[in-house]
Amino acid sequence: MKLNAFTDVCLRALLLLGGDPERRRTTQQVADEIAVPYNHVVKAVAELRRRGLLEVTRGRTGGARVTQVGLDQRVGELVRALSTRTEVVDCQGHESGTPCPFRRDCAVRNALYAAREAFFAELDRHTVRELARTSTLGPVPLGVPSARKPSATLPTSTPEE
Repeated sequence: MKLNAFTDVCLRALLLLGGDPERRRTTQQVADEIAVPYNHVVKAVAELRRRGLLEVTRGRTGGARVTQVGLDQRVGELVRALSTRTEVVDCQGHESGTPCPFRRDCAVRNALYAAREAFFAELDRHTVRELARTSTLGPVPLGVPSARKPSATLPTSTPEE
């Protein structure tokens, strides 16, 4: 399951602000800290404020901070609400212009729907408070495999002399 960019920015902003609920941050500070363009963060902060998840004040000492409602927000519920796409695949051909010939009798669509619901169910187990507490800013490990011994089933090459 892939989140749309807007949902991703909303989650990043909410997790950042949830990590230190008492601290106010300007939209520019949020943009800098989550490495997202300012104009995208402005839209995300406005949406999160509209939903009551952020409190925003203007002025020299203003900024955004997460509300108690925001901290208690179930992540799956928020992702569902922010997702603009209701289907995992485009069976009707709205994006491609060509509907899938199997759309009437397709088992894949049902399996993908079940997988999507399982994805949301897993996210529903977590609140912003819980995930913000365990999230840290910094380099993201990219899963580079560690050095390992060659497998016994794979032939190893030896240098020719």
